[in-house]
Amino acid sequence: MGEFDNKEREEVFSKKVRAGKRTYFFDVKATRSGDYYLTLTESKKRLEDGVFVKHKIFLYKEDFEKFAEGLNETVDYIKNHQEVVEKRYEYSENHEGAGRNNNEDFSL
Repeated sequence: MGEFDNKEREEVFSKKVRAGKRTYFFDVKATRSGDYYLTLTESKKRLEDGVFVKHKIFLYKEDFEKFAEGLNETVDYIKNHQEVVEKRYEYSENHEGAGRNNNEDFSL
């Protein structure tokens, strides 16, 4: 019972964002004392062996404001100094390299 209760408490909210060959996960989790924190995970399938490589950042609530300020300032800089074109990701089984294998697993 304790393990199940702990797992339920830890995973509070999750948002998955697919962006081309990468998938991003925004997960809100709770510490044992009930404090929330955020994990940002990038998952990308390595072409040479099909293994999913994941990079994770832990962001704690006391750092949210400074992190958001830095992220917003950096994004604004890029938007002001270089044209940002939103990519439209289309998957086709018929085009090599553009197709997406239905067996791909982007879960963590």
